[in-house]
Amino acid sequence: MAIPEKQVPAVHHRRIGDIVVSTVSDGYLDGSMAVIQNIPEAAAAQMLRDAFRPVPRRTAVNCFLIRSGGRTALVDTGCGTHMAATGGKLFENLAALGVAPAAIDTVLLTHMHPDHSNGLADAAGEALFPQAELVLHRDELAFWHDDAAMARADETSRQRNFQAGRTQVAPYRSRTRTHAGGEVFPGVTAMPFPGHTPGHSGYMIASGGESLLIWGDIIHVPEIQIPRPEVTMAFDIDPAQAAATRRRVFDMVARDGQAVAGMHMHFPGFLHLVRHGEGYAMVNDGWYPAM
Repeated sequence: MAIPEKQVPAVHHRRIGDIVVSTVSDGYLDGSMAVIQNIPEAAAAQMLRDAFRPVPRRTAVNCFLIRSGGRTALVDTGCGTHMAATGGKLFENLAALGVAPAAIDTVLLTHMHPDHSNGLADAAGEALFPQAELVLHRDELAFWHDDAAMARADETSRQRNFQAGRTQVAPYRSRTRTHAGGEVFPGVTAMPFPGHTPGHSGYMIASGGESLLIWGDIIHVPEIQIPRPEVTMAFDIDPAQAAATRRRVFDMVARDGQAVAGMHMHFPGFLHLVRHGEGYAMVNDGWYPAM
């Protein structure tokens, strides 16, 4: 019998009332510990070791497919072909799910960082979701098209974030819709969570008395930032606001027992938060066998 050389397709379904949410993995990224801010690097590394996680950090990249009211939306598009070879698995996993890109009628972006928006267009600048309307917060679109903000950024950010983001959204120019919060898709409400980026947003999915909050990049390294919500990332546009937003969202989901899904949670990405002393602890949701 042949020894498996890779995992089965990384797709997982969860029903929220009449809505089906599917985690579709885009793979993962290995990255520097130096981007973890407001904590000594040695302490951050020890927290990962204590949780039996790789050092340097390994960050999952998840996207979420939403099927609601006869329509199909995708939340974020992953790394595309522009980052590490360990990312960019979205289209392979969509194919395993039997979902063609042309069947997706809406792409909801949490924000325009490259591991979330680089799957929008191919190397020739053509839309990879030919029938989709692009939906994102109005402040997000404005910020990454602000020439003054681009000029203030370092060269890496100008190319990797500003220019790449503009290139990725360009083919959707005639079918882009911005929001400032509120319902953006059947059963889906956008919730502005600024700080990581100006228009960073989560999406609350609700149906039949059940709900799930896709909270975007509220956290990047769960083993560190859940017990230490003051820890920020070098790519937070406004670190103080990002930390304040994280605490606000943590308070909300812990108080309400709100089910959460995260782009950088370990696949399949579902969790709850509970109060733990003055901080919080993560309770991972397992596999959901019943549909």
